[in-house]
Amino acid sequence: MNSRIEKDSIGKLTIKDDKYYGINTQRAIDNFQIRVNKTSLDFIKQIARIKYAAATANEKLGRLETQKSRAIKIAATEIIDGKWDDQFIIPEIQGGAGTSTNMNVNEVIANRGLEILGHQKGEYKYLSPQDDVNAGQSTNDVYPSAGKLTTYLKSEKLNSVLSKLIEKLNEKAKKFSNVKKIGRTQLQEAVPTTVGNSFQAYSDGLSRCKSQLAQTEQLMLELNLGGTAIGTGVNTSKGYKEKLYPELQRIYSLKIHPAADLIDGTQNLDSAVQISGSLKALAISMSKMCHDLRLLSSGPKSGFNEIYLPARQAGSSIMPGKVNPVIPEIVSQIAFQVIGNDITITLAAESGELELNAFEPVIFHNLFESIDLLNNACSMLIDKCIPGIKVNKEKCAKDLANSVETVTELTPIIGYETASEIVTESIKTGVGVYKLLKDKKIYDRNEATARALARVLN
Repeated sequence: MNSRIEKDSIGKLTIKDDKYYGINTQRAIDNFQIRVNKTSLDFIKQIARIKYAAATANEKLGRLETQKSRAIKIAATEIIDGKWDDQFIIPEIQGGAGTSTNMNVNEVIANRGLEILGHQKGEYKYLSPQDDVNAGQSTNDVYPSAGKLTTYLKSEKLNSVLSKLIEKLNEKAKKFSNVKKIGRTQLQEAVPTTVGNSFQAYSDGLSRCKSQLAQTEQLMLELNLGGTAIGTGVNTSKGYKEKLYPELQRIYSLKIHPAADLIDGTQNLDSAVQISGSLKALAISMSKMCHDLRLLSSGPKSGFNEIYLPARQAGSSIMPGKVNPVIPEIVSQIAFQVIGNDITITLAAESGELELNAFEPVIFHNLFESIDLLNNACSMLIDKCIPGIKVNKEKCAKDLANSVETVTELTPIIGYETASEIVTESIKTGVGVYKLLKDKKIYDRNEATARALARVLN
């Protein structure tokens, strides 16, 4: 196979001619030998969109010739369409604050653009990855901006599937609204409630998380593009930002805007911490719900056994007939991972020094993973769990009738001390609280007591 020689400040490297990337990408492949995902193609496509917008802005300002701008935009569009996916193989976690990924895109666009212009790959004097494709830009503004846009778009998809999950929980809340059961606090019997109330609480908790996520994802539309290396805008043409942002708004149909202080926007990543916190809150709420589902479906003979989860697979290699709550279990494990990702994001954001945070790659790697995992968790609950949940009405009624704490509703009428005596005696003797109330003639004290008891029993 034919090859070409490319050089940089370190030296020369041989690049196979079928590769559209160049020496910077090859060095990253050689250096970062870690077992982690390749850079997200969604992320690559946002970088390509930024390159497209930058080429348009630079052409309008006379910095880029029309032919070069056209070639860059054609190549960038091909990347966005997925034509060159196999050319992006650098690990998502990397040294250099994302320079390798930015240069990977620059090189693929440049070499494909050279072909479009009738030249050979590597003939960078006709179209340069740095001077032309990267004109008016730096990794330090392109990489975090593309990361934020990727996070926003992924978050929007999560919001959509989360809405569907909330809808399914609302359906169950309505369906089970009249099924009474005993409520529990600290795993001990508390006061009566309904199965519908429980599912409504799950829905409302996730709705609140969805609202918080929608607020923090707006922070991802505030970019530091135009700030270049450290936010001062060095090497940009006059009027560059004024041409760039309208083009980005046109491409995305979003209210993308520059940070009020590009220096601050280049070195600080508290916005990533904030959206990660929203993702963590969502993960925790989903996991808590799944813990409840596992408890309430426990048994089938010696547990709570108040609800039935859809049977998805055999639960044991040794115990016949055992079925495990595998969907709630995997959702909780996803939550554990998201919580761990949030810790990584927090530490990486805190560890930035001076005018740049060098740890952006691990921040965005973990943000993308958290959003993708939560998206999958919502889909699994929608497709394989929530709609198929059924209630064991008989067990709910039995537990409610046998619970000593149902007497709580009577304390305003019979007094806390009398109610406590009834509960204590019921626990010691095994005689039901309602029978004790009748035996002690408390039931017949007055009409209000009788009505209250009837309401609890019915």
